[in-house]
Amino acid sequence: MEELEHTCPHPRTTLTEPAIFANETSCDCRAPHEKLTIAQACKGTPVDRPVRVYADGIFDLFHSGHARALMQAKNLFPNTYLIVGVCSDELTHKYKGFTVMTEHERYEALRHCRYVDEVLRDAPWTLTPEFLEKHKIDFVAHDDIPYSSAGSEDVYKHIKEAGMFVPTQRTEGISTSDLITRIVRDYDVYARRNLQRGYTAKELNVSYINEKKYRLQNQVDRMKEKVRTVEEKSKHFVYRVEEKSHDLIQKWEEKSREFIGNFLELFGPDGTWKQVFQERSGRMLSYALSPRESPSNSPPRELSPLRSPSPPSPPARWHNARPSPPTSPKGASASISSMSEGDEDEK
Repeated sequence: MEELEHTCPHPRTTLTEPAIFANETSCDCRAPHEKLTIAQACKGTPVDRPVRVYADGIFDLFHSGHARALMQAKNLFPNTYLIVGVCSDELTHKYKGFTVMTEHERYEALRHCRYVDEVLRDAPWTLTPEFLEKHKIDFVAHDDIPYSSAGSEDVYKHIKEAGMFVPTQRTEGISTSDLITRIVRDYDVYARRNLQRGYTAKELNVSYINEKKYRLQNQVDRMKEKVRTVEEKSKHFVYRVEEKSHDLIQKWEEKSREFIGNFLELFGPDGTWKQVFQERSGRMLSYALSPRESPSNSPPRELSPLRSPSPPSPPARWHNARPSPPTSPKGASASISSMSEGDEDEK
């Protein structure tokens, strides 16, 4: 019972806290730790006896390739406790080269990876049997490419010979070296960007001349961006005008067709107006040829009592009108002869 109280830590089941740091003196695991084969580990182990897998590296500029390798190491066996060793700055600078991130930044990056159960700081460059025994490591996970360093063709050669090596797959297209290459290749772009964001030339290790050059280039880029924005707005305006013009022309054509159709329907050869005109002309002609008679049963028109009928006018010949004087002698003789003829008839 006393032994069970000090069993090996279980793999993390929650992600509310970062991974723990390994004890620098010894492993806290005190459960019976018999040596396992890969076949036994694949079948599964008791809950209080997880398979302790170790993965080490520099993990500079921690990226998805690192995370995928740790994910593979974590899922090698059904019950895995993943320990990740991170080498210090001193050791890394000695055997591999300068790093972008400090060792403390790299430690913290690993602690917040969801697949990691424990982070071992200041990890050794070469794994010794004493180190493996001290931390109760069952298997070591790394990609299968020989890693030549520190005067050795493959620092994992003796681990492979001992049957403790489990390979993982590298992620193509992403690595720390690739990221640094991109930065170096586009150095001017990043230097200009950081100057624009407020970093000083001294912080960026940029000379006075380059600083002025970068700032001038930034101004030129801003002007280009403004011109590009104006061009885009102009294109958008022209497009809208063209679209509106097209709509207006289309509506005008529709209205024109409608107007012409209505005009032809009204004034065309068989239009409504011609039919109406013909009907009215026929009606007027019929009225002219056969006028309507007064109704036979209409009452006779009575004279108003206030008005008396006027006396009939006498015949024209009984009028004592004086003849108008003749305008010529011939006319006078003619009028006298006509008067004498009248008197004879009367007798």
